[in-house]
Amino acid sequence: MSDIRYERRGHVRLITIDRPQVMNSLDFAANDALVACWREFDADDDARVAVITGAGDAAFCAGADLKTYTVPFATTPAPEFVRRFTNGPGFGGITRTLEVFKPIVAAINGYAMSGGLELALACDLRFCSPNAVFALQDVKWGFHACDGGLVRLPWIVGLGHAMEMFLSGDRFDAAWALRTGLVNRVLPQAELLPHALAYAEKLATRSPIAQRLGKEVMLRAMGRPVEDGLRMESRSFHDLGTTEDLAEGTTAFRDKRDAHFKGR
Repeated sequence: MSDIRYERRGHVRLITIDRPQVMNSLDFAANDALVACWREFDADDDARVAVITGAGDAAFCAGADLKTYTVPFATTPAPEFVRRFTNGPGFGGITRTLEVFKPIVAAINGYAMSGGLELALACDLRFCSPNAVFALQDVKWGFHACDGGLVRLPWIVGLGHAMEMFLSGDRFDAAWALRTGLVNRVLPQAELLPHALAYAEKLATRSPIAQRLGKEVMLRAMGRPVEDGLRMESRSFHDLGTTEDLAEGTTAFRDKRDAHFKGR
């Protein structure tokens, strides 16, 4: 059985890291399998929204499986290993290089540590259980995040909270995560995944073209001058003008009915 499960549920895809015996940490093989899932999701026009979670109740993803990730240091010079490690898609497949502009929801059921937190940060929405624990622990071991943690965390929680988390390497609970905006909501463990899937199903009824184009604008406009962002937004809106989805949406509004989008 694969360490990564990929399930089709209508227009939603459920991706599960199935390595609970190691807190759903990723070794090289599991990471490659997760990259393959994201590529399949991105290329499939029928797949509109993804939900990612971890198997069991203890962990979403505890980061890299250090027992396997640290082995190369024994036989490979550190600078060479770091170059190999930082090439291609980042940890978990969506943290660097591989851009997926479809909506992605993280159901964080426990520990989201270091690379696991970076994976969650690369998602668009984050729901967690009360036992969730978040940390960027890398400074304790002599390095820092290299898969988007230093970039995305300040966007999401603000510079002050991000610095506190990064510089200390401390662990933070679900209440802190909700208060700082790291997660969108906290749900009982038994309700977490059903809620995430139900929310994803709702997102899948919206226009997939508008979602993809809008998400791309929001992400690409981050850190750019306002004028650049406004130009991107205007150009993107212009591109929506000839789509069937826009025609369907405006017709549905006029007819006072739900729209049925086809992603065209």
